[in-house]
Amino acid sequence: MRSAFRHSQVGSFFQAEPRIGNPYAGDKFLQRLLQRLLPTEIFSDVHSELMRLGKRIEDEIEPLGIQCEMNPPTLNQTDPWGKRVDEVVTSPFWKRMKEISAEEGIVATGYERKHGEYSRIHQFAKCLIFHPSSGLYSCPLAMTDGAAKTFEALKLPKYNDVYSRLTSRDPSKFWSCGQWMTERRGGSDVANGTETVAVKQSDGSFNLYGYKWFSSATDADISLTLARIVDEEGHTKEGTSGLSMFILKTRNQDGSLNNIHVMKLKNKLGTRSLPTGELLLDGTNAELLSEPGRGVACISNMLTMTRLHNTTGSISAMRRVILLARDYSMKRSCFGSKISEYPLHVDTLAEMELECRAGTVLLFELVRILGLQEAGKATEEEELIFRLLTPVVKLFTAKRSMGVVSEGLECFGGQGYIEDTGIPAILRNNQVTPIWEGTTNVLSLDMLRAVAKSRGKAFLSLQSALTRRLGVVVQKRHDLKPAADRLLKEIETLIEMASKFEVSEAMARARIIAFAVGEIASGMLLLEQAVETDSSTDLHSAHRWIRNVTDVQKKLNEADPVESTTSFDMVFDGYVGINSKL
Repeated sequence: MRSAFRHSQVGSFFQAEPRIGNPYAGDKFLQRLLQRLLPTEIFSDVHSELMRLGKRIEDEIEPLGIQCEMNPPTLNQTDPWGKRVDEVVTSPFWKRMKEISAEEGIVATGYERKHGEYSRIHQFAKCLIFHPSSGLYSCPLAMTDGAAKTFEALKLPKYNDVYSRLTSRDPSKFWSCGQWMTERRGGSDVANGTETVAVKQSDGSFNLYGYKWFSSATDADISLTLARIVDEEGHTKEGTSGLSMFILKTRNQDGSLNNIHVMKLKNKLGTRSLPTGELLLDGTNAELLSEPGRGVACISNMLTMTRLHNTTGSISAMRRVILLARDYSMKRSCFGSKISEYPLHVDTLAEMELECRAGTVLLFELVRILGLQEAGKATEEEELIFRLLTPVVKLFTAKRSMGVVSEGLECFGGQGYIEDTGIPAILRNNQVTPIWEGTTNVLSLDMLRAVAKSRGKAFLSLQSALTRRLGVVVQKRHDLKPAADRLLKEIETLIEMASKFEVSEAMARARIIAFAVGEIASGMLLLEQAVETDSSTDLHSAHRWIRNVTDVQKKLNEADPVESTTSFDMVFDGYVGINSKL
């Protein structure tokens, strides 16, 4: 009797646990997009491999990723006898993830060029489904990909072995690479924030001295970093022209650190499985990689790749929470019905799905052009669009994904707030994407630099591509003309208004312009997808997206730079700082 009473108190109902399943098999939109972008025989090969990888993610990689999250790195600065060792201890699950990354060719696929100009599409499709289950090992892979791209562009025979290790499928040979740029004085402002100096040695190498403030992948095999070369008089050049890029091995042949002191591991909101530290370079031996004073120019290839990987992370976070929420909606009952039967809930999921689809087509448009660049087939128009959209796609997907992932947590009710479910980690980990590789404001201004440097041709190239490609859409489906006309009107208005702004006015409106570009470009790509796949859900996505596109003229007119003084007064109303002159 007592046992039965206890049972009645506990109850027989238990919450249904959402399952991620095979992330590629569950993403029909991605499958249709790849089928549209790839020749038939290549798609068949890529599709089979992604199905296999998706199954491995479901069975092996996903559990390992969870263990990486549950077993974050630690730092042992001294051994039991007081000797300084600065040992970053990572879990066996993290180490295994490195091996799997090599085995699956997450980096290598982009450089083997098995599918020629389509190889990058193949690679980033793998990245997209691998990232959210990788326990954040995708971060060092992003920097490794960026380093491989840098070495490929430099074409220096001396570093052929380094390049082959960065792009190897052999776990015993594969190297990961760090990107140690950020210092205490500046994040994105490397020109004024870099204090690290390089002293030339008699053998032609350099010893580096400086403090790297935010260094992800502290356990990497090698790293690329910036420093200022000290001349014979002991002076260094300031600004961008004084920066050079160096390559260093993190450890000496005996396994000891290369005069690197790990001062601490960062205590971060998310990405806790990723070892990120503050590093003191105290005579670290390195080799000059760029021409003297050409460090920033040399690093541009790396930044391009890491921004594309950042975009991949934002999209995959959206996809992950959508897959989980979709599965949960088919299991969870509320007020007598499955929540998948409530139109309001389904419409909420549809809005999340729409943002994910828009980000996905944007990413693969950039990846498509990247493949053309590497095959020597990209047109001038495509080159200009690539430069324009690279900062846009990163800021656009990062910012929009935060709303989607936050909405996704709500789909699970209270369980979405419980750490043990793993769902809050999606939000915590994703919060870094608007910050890494340039904040929203920094990237908005970078987009304006692309326009200014091209003397406006970047904008005109985008408009030309829109006009031509939307013309093809309308030829195939005349009923889509109103939607196409809406996009053409918005890009025309955007370019016309932006061309009349003074520099300060354009800068004040940079975010509005960047998000407008993202919305318009996504709209065109979604329309192309709808026409080429003949899918009713793709058609609905395109119509729904374009219906929600921002009225550019209204938005830009509302942002009056004259209000900047009032804005300043509003923000700092009541502020009293030490020695404040406000």
